[in-house]
Amino acid sequence: MTGSEVTPSFRLAYVPGVTPAKWVRIWNERLPDIPLTLVPVPAAEASDLLRDGGADAGFVRLPIDRTDLSAIPLYAETTVVVVPKDHLVAAVDEVSAEDLADDIVLHPLDDTLDWEHLPGQPAIERPATTADAVELVAAGIGLLLVPQSLARLHHRRDLTYRTVTDAPESRVALSWREDETTDMVEDFIGIVRGRTANSSRGRSQTPAQPKASKDKRSDASGARRKPAPGKTTGKSARGGTGGAKPGKRGKPRRRS
Repeated sequence: MTGSEVTPSFRLAYVPGVTPAKWVRIWNERLPDIPLTLVPVPAAEASDLLRDGGADAGFVRLPIDRTDLSAIPLYAETTVVVVPKDHLVAAVDEVSAEDLADDIVLHPLDDTLDWEHLPGQPAIERPATTADAVELVAAGIGLLLVPQSLARLHHRRDLTYRTVTDAPESRVALSWREDETTDMVEDFIGIVRGRTANSSRGRSQTPAQPKASKDKRSDASGARRKPAPGKTTGKSARGGTGGAKPGKRGKPRRRS
């Protein structure tokens, strides 16, 4: 292999809470010769990673700056409140933001929810990360609102979570650089969108060749071939198209 030849590979970034295992498995089945490398990245840094070329594509949380990034929204996550198991909220199935008005609600610096008005009472300081905020909830210092996948990611036996009915949802999207929409990116987009292995991804296809004429009496140029000498055309000489019938020769009449 020469120095100019590089083994192709695909780098896929993903933010906390996203589980790309299903799509990675399909990639490995369809493109076994192209290794896929997973690149974990904090949600706040995902856009910069894609812009800097640190990954070919990535699962991000919206909103993001789409100035030079393309994004396909995939799904929205339910927002939940993480509480100690002995908290009053744990006794119900779901709550509203107003139900948390008297509680301290932690707002970590890496919060992925697009809040218009933060619920509850603010803490003295904002935790640096969601993981730090979960530790504070376990210590009884406050509550935490996060996408459900993050509550599962940071699960603890002494904590539980409940749905918040009127909280903003977190939307997950597949994103990549607009000027780097490579064939491999197209391949992965097809996998995420559920296309089959044989479906078109919008690439230029080889035009279909015209079918050969079924007329066995035509040559390559399409001209009709004449029957060989001594052979008939298959129609009876007595048929309507076989020409005029031959006249009968009668006996000559005698002149009077």
